[in-house]
Amino acid sequence: MRIVAAGTSGFLGTPLRAALVEAGHEVHQLVRREPDGEGQHQWDPDAGEVDADLIAGADVVINLAGAPIAHWPWTASYREQILHSRVRTTALLARSIADAGTTPTYLVGSGMDIHGEGRGSEWLDESSSAGSGFLADVVRTWEQAADPARVAGARVVHLRTGVVLDRHGGALKTMLPAFRLGLAGRLGSGRQYFSVISRADWVAAAQFLVQHDECSGAYNLVGVEPPTNAEFTRTLARALHRPAVLWVPETPLRLVLGGLAGEVLGSLRMRPTRLVEAGFEHRHRDVESVVEAALA
Repeated sequence: MRIVAAGTSGFLGTPLRAALVEAGHEVHQLVRREPDGEGQHQWDPDAGEVDADLIAGADVVINLAGAPIAHWPWTASYREQILHSRVRTTALLARSIADAGTTPTYLVGSGMDIHGEGRGSEWLDESSSAGSGFLADVVRTWEQAADPARVAGARVVHLRTGVVLDRHGGALKTMLPAFRLGLAGRLGSGRQYFSVISRADWVAAAQFLVQHDECSGAYNLVGVEPPTNAEFTRTLARALHRPAVLWVPETPLRLVLGGLAGEVLGSLRMRPTRLVEAGFEHRHRDVESVVEAALA
């Protein structure tokens, strides 16, 4: 297949691009800078500019572009960047697909934050109600930005991603120094659910959704058995042969982290219902195997 992809130089995009190339697909990267490699094509989402012929000739378009959530502090300008970096890119590619007349498949990044912050121990799948809060609003707007492609008849898939674990980046890379020093511990009550997935399973799931034409709509890209924060903390500390006896109270965390506090202290107990029903099989099903894969 001929695949056009944006946001493929980051923590998730890089291994996905490599896996797609290894599987024999022809992958073209959309980059903001001047192209410096084969298969790279410049675009400018802020100006609404992308090569229409490139999109029209694609079998699949993938958009993983977006400013990182794990950024501190969340100033008003950075909140705007979080929103617009996702919505502008998604909308531009959706309009381009609609105008192409060839309706390639459209895979778009998304997030489990559509369900809000604190849902306690409630099981959440793709049919669960949306929540409230800044990130929930971002995800709703982000997914709606793909509507022009959907209306034009394209197969649109939203990758509602949980916390992807791998030592080379993302949340785990940030956590590891404290854990290795034995300075880590549960956050707040520790009872909040922490829906994780190994990076290897995330890449495999995204590939699966590229290849299966019967799959459309929202899919939770999370593991099968979400741990609590306390369970995850114990498991990671044990894997690193370090203690994890400290406790960080909720109040100072909220004062220090501001808008990010909901990401750390919120509880989203996610199920990958539609992904499993479609036939995808996770390699890393529980927190022990996810952590082991992430540290490998």
